[in-house]
Amino acid sequence: MSSPAPFLGGLAVVIVLAITTAPVRISAARADAINLDACNSAAVSQPFAPWGDLAWYELAPGGDFETPRWALRGTARRVRGSEPYAATGSLGSWSLTLPAGSSAQSPPTCVDAAYPSARFFIAGTGVVAMTIVDGNVDIPAGTAVAGSNWLPTPVMLTSSAVAAATSNGVAQVSLRLTGLTGSAHVDDVFIDPWQRG
Repeated sequence: MSSPAPFLGGLAVVIVLAITTAPVRISAARADAINLDACNSAAVSQPFAPWGDLAWYELAPGGDFETPRWALRGTARRVRGSEPYAATGSLGSWSLTLPAGSSAQSPPTCVDAAYPSARFFIAGTGVVAMTIVDGNVDIPAGTAVAGSNWLPTPVMLTSSAVAAATSNGVAQVSLRLTGLTGSAHVDDVFIDPWQRG
């Protein structure tokens, strides 16, 4: 059985190409809508450096699941155990389990064009999808396939430039993780504010 990831990854490439190749006219009065300054001052680190990703990331709100800040739906729940790499700087005690059909949504966080991607750690079985929630608009960011060991997901595009451009340069968005198949465990969800690295 083939994974849906290649199709969705291809879809993301098509969307990115459409966005980057479409003619764009921005008047001098609207030029400030493309804000490249990070819109918060959360601490940044390089949690994925051991896997060759030297980008600087900040932890999504409640993204370590050490406190119950995400809205859980269906059979999603916090469970004991954490990714073993201490990606946040210390080894955690909690993670999130996402059986098929369940979802978890982060508290809102500030994004602008400086937040192009997100990653998290995944283990277990099945596939998890990430969606950027901008008000009533859901923007697919990518999928990740769980394996028997904890590993980082592929880099997922947040489309933050699009969300920010439609909101005067800055938008409040949430990250939603949805279990598509199996029963995956996720931990340590990070956003890359590339302007600050």
